[in-house]
Amino acid sequence: MKNKTIAISDCDHLYMAEEQAVCERYGLDYVLFQCKTENDLIENLPGYAAVVNQYAPFTERVFAALPDLKMVVRYGVGVNNIDLEAASRHHVVVCNVPDYGVQEVASHAFALMMALTRKVVRMDASVKRGEWEYAQSIPIRRFSEMTFGIVGLGRIGTCFAEMLRPFGGRILGYEINPNHAIPDFVESVDFDTLVRKSDVISLHCNLETSRNLVHLDVLRKMRPEAVLINVSRGGIVNEYDLAVALNDGLIAGAGIDVTVHEPLEPESLLLTARNIILTPHMAWYSEEASSSLKTKTAEEAARFLTGKPMLNPVNRF
Repeated sequence: MKNKTIAISDCDHLYMAEEQAVCERYGLDYVLFQCKTENDLIENLPGYAAVVNQYAPFTERVFAALPDLKMVVRYGVGVNNIDLEAASRHHVVVCNVPDYGVQEVASHAFALMMALTRKVVRMDASVKRGEWEYAQSIPIRRFSEMTFGIVGLGRIGTCFAEMLRPFGGRILGYEINPNHAIPDFVESVDFDTLVRKSDVISLHCNLETSRNLVHLDVLRKMRPEAVLINVSRGGIVNEYDLAVALNDGLIAGAGIDVTVHEPLEPESLLLTARNIILTPHMAWYSEEASSSLKTKTAEEAARFLTGKPMLNPVNRF
């Protein structure tokens, strides 16, 4: 029976052990599709009430074609591949998993910051060229004398701030979401102040409120010795403008884990920009986070099918 089955619209994970364990615990089944397009979803998902989703696009057209669909839960935090307004119009609740990789994402931001500010990648390449001269790393600053700017003080931004706290530097915070309280050890400032004063700017905001937040005018306001970290979502940073800023020396470096097109297109200017560290949208990952994500996603769908309340709905109707 389809009302006892979780439909997984698409998933690139190698194993489904966690999903299977959840289904066995709740007395449910699951079926895995590999939908990529609207047409794939419309063809494969009729009759299913609860769907687990990774990348496939849930649009107005999809919701209109699937009248039995009542909930979608996405593997992850972001839901930018799901039209939330359309979901609400069709009375479909959309959920996410906001807390599976908090420590991992904050740690990745911290690792990118450390690699950039301590010039690790640059000096590794220097040594491998047969050089042995620390002076090529000049200047490097002491963290206790630096100012760190955090854009977005939700779970991940706050975790990142806690990691910085022992170093004793000044920590500035800018928060768009009024529901997020800024920790008392973080100095609340406006965005312009944060941009102008920070030696490190780390982005922990969502795409829906912050699309194209960092563009050339913003980059020009940054300190020339500052570095930018983005482990949130591609599209928050204008990638062309960032490449220009790096190549023109407007800022000292960038650590980027997320991009508009993933994987990066071969012609992307980021691939040849100066002083940039690029990673393949991996900030979320650890073995523990991966397992937690799969379990929590399946549990949200299972709760819906067994009449229990949702823990993490992101839309209202």
